[in-house]
Amino acid sequence: MQKDKAVEVSGITKRYGSITAVDHVSFEVVEGEIFGFLGPNGAGKTTLIRMLTTLLKPSEGSATVACCDVVKEPEKVRREIGVVPQAMTSDLDLTGYENMDIYGRFYGISSKERKERIKHLLEMVGLSSRANDLVAAYSGGMRRRLEVARVLVHRPKILFLDEPTIGLDPQSRRVVWDFLRKLREGNSMTVFLSTHYMEEAEALCNRVAIIDSGKIIAIGSPNELKSQIPGNDIVSLTFENLSEGIVARINDLTFVHKVNIEDNSIRVYVDSGAQNLIMLIDKIKSSGGKILSATIHEQSLEDVFIHYTGKSIREEARKVSFLVGAGIPQKWGR
Repeated sequence: MQKDKAVEVSGITKRYGSITAVDHVSFEVVEGEIFGFLGPNGAGKTTLIRMLTTLLKPSEGSATVACCDVVKEPEKVRREIGVVPQAMTSDLDLTGYENMDIYGRFYGISSKERKERIKHLLEMVGLSSRANDLVAAYSGGMRRRLEVARVLVHRPKILFLDEPTIGLDPQSRRVVWDFLRKLREGNSMTVFLSTHYMEEAEALCNRVAIIDSGKIIAIGSPNELKSQIPGNDIVSLTFENLSEGIVARINDLTFVHKVNIEDNSIRVYVDSGAQNLIMLIDKIKSSGGKILSATIHEQSLEDVFIHYTGKSIREEARKVSFLVGAGIPQKWGR
């Protein structure tokens, strides 16, 4: 049976003067899926989420969220969604319970239902024993879990998470991942997740849209996206003396599909990398090449991004100043 659409976006665009932060983006999200928006800082992810959650009006195009138009019916949209922004917004001077209780009051939830709902959600995120502690005493991971639990108090149909694990250490990040997986078990809620962590998108998302410079460049499940890249492994090599002749000899090998050159380094897209690595190195040595380092890895969403843009997500992320707030247009657009 075909599922209904939780989010429908058609040609949505946001301009700030001469800068186009989101450029004619179109996609659909079906009910019950975890849909990921993957791209570097400044690609347009936060601006898109702010339009879908009615905080920004589009310059052009349209979008419906939970069957409600984001421009014509913003109040209806807000009652159907939960939003966890990049910046943590829980009040440090209140307890975890008090933060959730105030949120429930905003939505007009009765006292009895609030108490039952908050107790259940705090148990779900593993914070029952810390419910009456000030949030100022929470770790970053605990505070993020509280903020996800808080936006679930009114039972939203769609949950928007904007870089939910940014700034967290790897252990805290995985705790949040485990919670989101648990949240999805036996639950029809739709989750819209933006991230620049490739492993996060692969670990959590049913489908992923890759965005760069305000445009969607690829969309599909993680496996579908990776299958679009030739070969199943990538060998990265750094040379002391890389020449065109060496690259030509590498391209002659039958198991090599593609070679990308970056200064004195190359990325070689190959079949069965572990099996063919020795043959590849022998070919380079016989061509007079001196290898300084060699690594091999299976294809990832990072490689999909490089395949379409010629640059890495990490490389782009370094260009953006963390002094500039999310969603603020700058040289690279947002």
